[in-house]
Amino acid sequence: MTTDVPPTTSVRNFNFSRRGVLRAGLTASAVLAVPGTLLTGLAGPAAAAPAGDPFTLGVASGEPTPDGMVLWTRLAPDPLAEDGLGGMGDRKTDVEWELASDEGFRDIVRRGVETTGSELGHSVHVELAGLKAGREYFYRFRSGTAVSPAGRTRTAPPASAMQQLTMCFTSCSQYEHGYFTAYARLAEDEPELILHLGDYQYEYAAGDYKAPGGNVRDHIGPETETLGNYRQRYAQYKTDADLQAAHAVAPWLVVFDDHEVDNNWADEVPEHPETPQPNFLARREAALRAYWENMPLRKAQRPKGIDMRLYRTVSWGRMASFHMLDTRQYRGDQPCDDKFNTDCTDRTDPARSLPGSEQEKWIAEEFRRSQARWDVLGQQVFFSQVDFTPGAGRGFNPDAWDGYPGSRDRVVDSWTAAKARNLLVLTGDVHAHWAADIKQRFDDPAAPVIGSELVSSSITSGGDGSETSSTTEGTLADNPHIHFYNNRRGYVRTRFTPNEVTSDFRVVPFVKQPGAPVETRGTFVVEDRKPGLNKA
Repeated sequence: MTTDVPPTTSVRNFNFSRRGVLRAGLTASAVLAVPGTLLTGLAGPAAAAPAGDPFTLGVASGEPTPDGMVLWTRLAPDPLAEDGLGGMGDRKTDVEWELASDEGFRDIVRRGVETTGSELGHSVHVELAGLKAGREYFYRFRSGTAVSPAGRTRTAPPASAMQQLTMCFTSCSQYEHGYFTAYARLAEDEPELILHLGDYQYEYAAGDYKAPGGNVRDHIGPETETLGNYRQRYAQYKTDADLQAAHAVAPWLVVFDDHEVDNNWADEVPEHPETPQPNFLARREAALRAYWENMPLRKAQRPKGIDMRLYRTVSWGRMASFHMLDTRQYRGDQPCDDKFNTDCTDRTDPARSLPGSEQEKWIAEEFRRSQARWDVLGQQVFFSQVDFTPGAGRGFNPDAWDGYPGSRDRVVDSWTAAKARNLLVLTGDVHAHWAADIKQRFDDPAAPVIGSELVSSSITSGGDGSETSSTTEGTLADNPHIHFYNNRRGYVRTRFTPNEVTSDFRVVPFVKQPGAPVETRGTFVVEDRKPGLNKA
């Protein structure tokens, strides 16, 4: 239920700075220590947060439009409860929320109440519309006497606006491999939009996936297979203060990759199809349901059985259209027995598709309809060709677009046929920073460059990492369209203007201890109507 509030409405409340909103570790108890009220009818000073604060998982927002967005929280006074219900059991709960134009919550523009329960994993998804375009807002929730941390969000610019944008994107946060410091550093950059391109959480039992040099903290629970398992695992990740800071700073756009379900899964095929897994479809259904419950997604993305419509376009005025792809639910099984650094005849079968035929048609139509200065594919696995075998012979990653080159060619051809303006592909998955030119055909030395690909490293997956690897020199020599590689953890910060996109590859020198600083390891510029990367 939503209630409009006249602009003159004022509610006495917290006096914290914007930096306080963004800083990791702002807890509900810290907020509640400041006198104030949350909603009309809740008179008197707020009490200290009771034992069992329900807002242990923080807050988030996402899916911005020119007149709205999604606000999210999930109630979990006992976040690591084995049943995945966070200590809430089967009871129904009314959760109040409010949206303000100022960080002090003096100018409340919307408020309402949502009812949640075990069928939603005690999550709350508030879909707002009718707000002013291109505006910053602040939001929070209340359950009983407990008040959540505050978050900052915003609406997208008007559809016709050419408004600049600072956007950060990242992927791959394996809880056991390190501390989520890169999320905190990303929050400190104060982007207006954040893209998460998959592997938000990992499915393994404690110690089953070790980082070089060992893990620094443990997963709780078994390998995730049931709805309760997945809910518990998301709760463990979301208790991390650095991740909460990144969610609280800006709206997110999210897509999943494989580890949200099962490593290297493909449509209805699990990682190890040779081993009977009669419960895999039930596992997929549980995983997608838990993903929706824990992300700031709209009801339109709520799964139906094993299916979830995740591919969609979100526009930032006329500056950029973000075409968010799903490269898992519809793909054919990986060729070459899914073995890294291999080649086989099945790989080049033109009938094979990574996004599936219907999504390929959707991509082509989105390109054809686009009026954006920059068309951005937000997706999960390496798009550009990468030959991983130095010198003679060739070897590819069959789990990436190199396992489906005919499908990649069709996407590229739909881009050129649409005569759209600028193509930028954003990628996660590979636990390292890469930057590459996209060629119309990678095996043709004379083929033109038609776009650029930026690949973000991981938040933690792979441990501390290194500046280079033993294969860096050979890989770059055999793939001249690739212009940058770095094996540290981090994220990519991008700045969109009408004339260019500037991308900073941000890295932290370590993740096995908390508190790492952040540095820029490389900066590249893509100019309007001039496809290809330019080192700044």
